[in-house]
Amino acid sequence: MAEIRASTVLPARRTDIELQTADGLKLVGELAVPEDRPPVATLVCLHPLPTAEGMMDSHVLRKASYRLPALAGLAVLRFNTRGTSSDRGTSEGEFGEGEAERYDVAAALEWAEYHDLPRTWLLGWSFGTELALRWGRDPLVEGAILLSPPLHRATDADLDAWAEFGRPLVALVPERDDYLRPPEARERFKRVPQAEVVGVDGAKHLWVGEPYVRIVLNEIVKHVAPEAYPLPTEVL
Repeated sequence: MAEIRASTVLPARRTDIELQTADGLKLVGELAVPEDRPPVATLVCLHPLPTAEGMMDSHVLRKASYRLPALAGLAVLRFNTRGTSSDRGTSEGEFGEGEAERYDVAAALEWAEYHDLPRTWLLGWSFGTELALRWGRDPLVEGAILLSPPLHRATDADLDAWAEFGRPLVALVPERDDYLRPPEARERFKRVPQAEVVGVDGAKHLWVGEPYVRIVLNEIVKHVAPEAYPLPTEVL
């Protein structure tokens, strides 16, 4: 047995993809699916703020794609929102302050539906949580997991709309977050009866450190693919 470490990349079928937005842009991304079985559910990943180096390769999203297809049978769809660059390439367009990105979220969900990916969940991190809350209320979406939600661009009106949407909402909030900490988060998310706020002791906004990555990935699996929970810490 070998311990799963920060650099571990487990087997999966990984395919470069392109998304086409309704306003005419091409976005670059990647789909990772289990190597030897159909996926049981799908994560559509929405990355942190691109003007602060957020991208599809932001480490928690990258590690989700490296581990969760093999360990939990999940499909992981990552992409760069408009104007964002990573090793995969640069998506067309320019940063839209979270407004024009509505078309990016829609393009990713349409791609997942067209390719018959099952049980779609949104996985947003920081800026990506704002996109999930504001533009992710699509019938295709079974729920959303929010990492470090700042609730800056997303307002109480967006929370009220998600409450009416009725789908599960799980917010993982670092104890030492720079923007929104667990006590305030619990107050803000009271507007969403089906929301669960999980405070994570010692964690910061960027979830740096393998122990915190494991907490995040386990919480994702607990809600999206509970039969695979808890995740192993070693592999053959």
